[in-house]
Amino acid sequence: MCFSATASFAAGGVLATTGALTLSKAETKKELPLASVPLFFGIQQTIEGVIWVSFGMPALSTVMTYAYLFFAYVFWPVFVPFAVLLVETHPVRRKILKIFSFVGLAIGLYLLYFLIVEPSKAHILNQSIAYDFRHMYDLLYIAPYVVVTTVSGMVSSHRILNFFGVAALGAFAVSQWFYSVNFVSVWCFLAAILSIIIYWHFKRKPVAKRLAETG
Repeated sequence: MCFSATASFAAGGVLATTGALTLSKAETKKELPLASVPLFFGIQQTIEGVIWVSFGMPALSTVMTYAYLFFAYVFWPVFVPFAVLLVETHPVRRKILKIFSFVGLAIGLYLLYFLIVEPSKAHILNQSIAYDFRHMYDLLYIAPYVVVTTVSGMVSSHRILNFFGVAALGAFAVSQWFYSVNFVSVWCFLAAILSIIIYWHFKRKPVAKRLAETG
């Protein structure tokens, strides 16, 4: 498996297009955050594409690195459980997702603090980008992070979101096993591609049937 600026820019373009299509199919305000997931992944992958071509340009590389890490470490643990919660109607599942949202917010704010106070940089390692940020390699932080970003989908009443959660967890396992040093970049890339699944959640049924599925 090989990654490059071309792969990141191509993924960013495909995901941005998919995100626009997905947003066009969202029929309620509560569906907008979930529908925007592919678009945000597209932005993140485009940022990583810029990082690939910015080595040798320290200022640009630093700005893009912190922008990427904000998505990876702060945005996703906060946003994913919140987006899934908004489209959930089952009372018990909503309670679980509210807990996940609180935990995700706590993780995001905690990692944001260290992202601000500790220097971070990116470098190429084994044909992918590695980010120097020690907190995401500690089980104490990575375990709840993985739970809120993947198990949230499994908790959902929506079958396609169940599949997305399982697939994202599988992508994490693959990334951690084969790319332990730069798994953050690899996992985000794989999760970004998998986020196309969310488009099918909106395409396959009108909003009335999607809501009935969880009723």
